Amino acid sequence: MRVYGDGPGETSTRRPECVYAELVGGPLDGQLLDVTGWSAQQLFDGALLICESGMYGPGGRSDYSGQPGVAGRLYWQGDMP
Repeated sequence: MRVYGDGPGETSTRRPECVYAELVGGPLDGQLLDVTGWSAQQLFDGALLICESGMYGPGGRSDYSGQPGVAGRLYWQGDMP
């Protein structure tokens, strides 16, 4: 799995000391996001991630957030400019 932030074709920078959440759905599906140090509330709230391949093209953002009772995954909510 590719880590979010690695460029296409780059070797994964996954590190054993980090905690990752899998991105599920949307344009970043299957990538891992480093969530080391995130609180439970931050994991639930999620993040707006810069996404070159989303609905709004380069510079657009994809919204990923957690779901109650599901650990280790952030789910796509949609794209925004």
